[in-house]
Amino acid sequence: MRIAIGSDHIAFALKRQLKEYLESKAHQLTDFGTYSTDRVDYTDYGFAVGEAVAGGEYDRGIICCGTGIGISIAANKVKGIRCVVCSEPYSAKASREHNDTNILSMGARVIGIEMAKMIVDEWIQTPFEGGRHLNRIEKISTYEHKL
Repeated sequence: MRIAIGSDHIAFALKRQLKEYLESKAHQLTDFGTYSTDRVDYTDYGFAVGEAVAGGEYDRGIICCGTGIGISIAANKVKGIRCVVCSEPYSAKASREHNDTNILSMGARVIGIEMAKMIVDEWIQTPFEGGRHLNRIEKISTYEHKL
């Protein structure tokens, strides 16, 4: 799977560990930054990963900041993005099955690397169910394109 990944300075270490983990599972990753613990704005990385996924260059994206909230709000401003913040695997699974999420966000101050790995595994391996959920996704897309 082609995955765009990004974080702010607070989540830099978590992102680095996730990159190693995902690369060990043969996923193709592109890191959109940040590349250090120097202070940055999470918005820049949420937008960058969101645009890369929405543009079709990547299958999915993973983003992280302190809580996962701010960077997810930024990513969700990009048309075509359905980003979910998760701190446990069940929501990651449900977000894929029911909402066809294409970006996963996590908080480095909320979860540790082992929980992040479980969340990522569940999110990556879970397909979108379609069916009754497809109509809802189409409604979201139609509304989004009216704005």
